[in-house]
Amino acid sequence: MYSMEAYRKHLDEGGLDRQLSLIHSCAGIDKSRERMRELLHCMLENFGRNELCFVSAPGRTEMGGNHTDHNHGHVLAAAVNLDCLAAFSRAEGNVVTIISKGYNPITVDISEAGPHTEEKETSAAIVRGVADGFRKLGLKIGGFNACVHSTIPAGAGLSSSAAFEVLVGRIFSYLFNDGKVGPLEIASVAKQAENIHFGKPCGFMDQMACSFEGILSIDFADPASPGVTRVEPGFDTQGCSEGFYNTGYRLCVIDTGGSHADLTPDYAAIPEEMFQAAICCGQEQAHGLTINRILEHMDSIREKVGDRAVLRLFHFIGEDERALKQAQALHAGDMDEFLRLVAQSGHSSSDLLQNCFSPSAPKRQPIPLALSLTELFLGSHGVGRVHGGGFAGTIQAYVHDSDFNRYRRSMRNIFGENSVIELSIRQPGNEFLTITETGTGA
Repeated sequence: MYSMEAYRKHLDEGGLDRQLSLIHSCAGIDKSRERMRELLHCMLENFGRNELCFVSAPGRTEMGGNHTDHNHGHVLAAAVNLDCLAAFSRAEGNVVTIISKGYNPITVDISEAGPHTEEKETSAAIVRGVADGFRKLGLKIGGFNACVHSTIPAGAGLSSSAAFEVLVGRIFSYLFNDGKVGPLEIASVAKQAENIHFGKPCGFMDQMACSFEGILSIDFADPASPGVTRVEPGFDTQGCSEGFYNTGYRLCVIDTGGSHADLTPDYAAIPEEMFQAAICCGQEQAHGLTINRILEHMDSIREKVGDRAVLRLFHFIGEDERALKQAQALHAGDMDEFLRLVAQSGHSSSDLLQNCFSPSAPKRQPIPLALSLTELFLGSHGVGRVHGGGFAGTIQAYVHDSDFNRYRRSMRNIFGENSVIELSIRQPGNEFLTITETGTGA
């Protein structure tokens, strides 16, 4: 923990610039400094002049493996530069108080275990859930005060809730467990908090990507303890590069503004149809199925689950293999092959998985529109795919540097000024913004 004066001094002298450039971006250092100053002011106004520390937890982007995790498949995911940033200090007793810019303050007495019905779908439920998860693992918890500022847009498919869950877990780890709680434990606790306390039946990919950071190839064959391989890209990842490393491309998501309201049945139908179709083939999930085995049981699947279930199994098999090949292409530094696979993924989601618009509202198709415009505007200079759950929300695009500004202007004209969100990949190792004895960021 460090004094407020020490943080202010090193901010003014540029002693934290290196860390800020690694977790946010070089171009955004001025904004990062301002965020830290605002959080210091928030802590002083609300909690007094206490020793404190800063912690960050990133949002995430899905790069491959669209709707494969719930059927025990492979996913390629990455932490991004947009984050939840918090200043925090220890508090007496077992009360957690969090003040988040743009939200109502929350106060949670974490000595009371178990879900609280009145807290469902609130930030308080997440705090209580993470504390409960730590307790069940035999880990220590206690009260703390925090001021939080997030740059992750809510509802943009970048996992703002998972980032907040991981943030709370990192604070409990730092203050009460000597910082020794690992990323898998934090991710597992975060998922349980969202499932049980918050009341959202999410998968595990979001929390894993936010907690481990970097680019991850995740194997969900054992969903309780997924296998994680960190992908080391074969590109120049050193220095202060903007965009998607130094490949000549920018990575972004486009928020199409489509509403997720009333889409729960569409989301739920994807894993359910895969499960039911897999049962027709003699197993409980799609993982491990082959095209030949599906063909052998085609009549049974079509009769009991329908034609769409067959197509969704075809998507799963191809997408599961593709997520591994994408990781291999990145590791080899083969951007052409990687983009070819991204394009295949996009077509498979659209044609086979069929999660680009809701059949209950066929006139509302913002995702297919954004994908068609991306192809129209970029041609061979980029590629787009549906991002995350689908049906509404965001697409992901890799755009050549030479076309990015024009593409951004064009998409903003159609989907809104804040619709194009540029991302960079965040590497692990800078979760806590600390001060060394020499005065530079650790």
